[in-house]
Amino acid sequence: MSEWKKVKIGDICKIVKGTTGIASAEPGQYPLVVTAEERKTCSTYQFDCEAVCIPLVSSSGHGKKSLKNVHYQSGKFALGTILCAVIPNNPHELDARYLHQYLQFYKDIILVPLMKGAANVSLSMKDIATVEFPLPPIERQRELSNLFVSLQEKQKDLSTEYEKQIEYAKLLRQNILQEAIEGKLTADWRKQNPVQKGNPNYDAEALFERIQKNINNEKSGKINIAHNDLDGIPVGWKYVNPEEIGQFTSGKTPPKEELLQEGKPYFRVSDMNSLGNEVYLKYTDNYISKSSSLRCFPKDSIVFPKNGGAIFTNKKRILQTESLVDLNTGVYIPSKLLNQRFSFWLFSTINFTNYWKGTTLPTIDMDAVRRIKWMLPPLKEQEVIVNKVEALLTKVTTLENQIQARKSLSDRLIFGIIKENLEEK
Repeated sequence: MSEWKKVKIGDICKIVKGTTGIASAEPGQYPLVVTAEERKTCSTYQFDCEAVCIPLVSSSGHGKKSLKNVHYQSGKFALGTILCAVIPNNPHELDARYLHQYLQFYKDIILVPLMKGAANVSLSMKDIATVEFPLPPIERQRELSNLFVSLQEKQKDLSTEYEKQIEYAKLLRQNILQEAIEGKLTADWRKQNPVQKGNPNYDAEALFERIQKNINNEKSGKINIAHNDLDGIPVGWKYVNPEEIGQFTSGKTPPKEELLQEGKPYFRVSDMNSLGNEVYLKYTDNYISKSSSLRCFPKDSIVFPKNGGAIFTNKKRILQTESLVDLNTGVYIPSKLLNQRFSFWLFSTINFTNYWKGTTLPTIDMDAVRRIKWMLPPLKEQEVIVNKVEALLTKVTTLENQIQARKSLSDRLIFGIIKENLEEK
């Protein structure tokens, strides 16, 4: 087969700028093509034809070159002022759907590099006119258009299915953690290991008394003992409040003049990365003076933002901004009396949005958090719960990775089919 000839868009197409102000357009019966994938509506129309609609501004803004969507539209439609319509001069020579598929597929290679500007990045119609593309016979163009539409519809169906599977995996994570804190994961274990009154390994009441004794020995002041409500709680467990077994402490934001390139590591909410269900500290460029009097949070603290969300087990001493809160159960309680990983997973089940206060800049209502009731299992059962939870969540992570791998494979296969056909000779 002879090689397909290459032509310039400007030689076989008209390029017309949109005239409809997107924000001021009156909704109506005609589609209004905008930069987003979904159409708006308009009471008037500008075109009555088949056209490829190309945004003339960057999708990202802020000095970045990018185009998320190149659109195909037919019939009567309006076009936003920040887009242009590329209309074939002769529909029997160039199929607009084929041109759309080609430009959408190769937009990052042939359109994005033509964008110019520092702050306001834009694409000129003059440069669009210079873009070359292969022009197969019209029959082949239509065949390719039908094939690509079919493949893209299949890809959307697959993406929807993968998203459902990922959502199911997330729900599975939540169910595992919920069953863990309700004692359902260890119901069989409790049958084999009945309560041993007075033994903190097998009796949460005895464990709590031991914890309270340690706290009383380490700090002054009275401790408010939690009410032991037996309704809906596994045998041998006990209801407690977080501050009855730990200490909440907020970080503090240092003066700007203390921020340095060297010194003590200083972390903000933006320095927290999420990995699966656990959040950890990424590398930080933030430091403050080594002589700063700001308090370092101890190792093995459970830390979370005041605006809710992430919780993680901290592995080293750090300084934190005031938007981060620390619950340190290791200040007064040795690890032999409370499993830190159990505390971490338990706090991971709390929806902190339920404890927000304020409307403009909502933050965590710490008084409400301090009143949270949570269930304290015996120490040995905490260990069993942690082992079961982490083993199950490892399987969920494997499942999520498999789902993502299948999605990537299907995307690559579809990409390969389209690329092979577009580059056919």
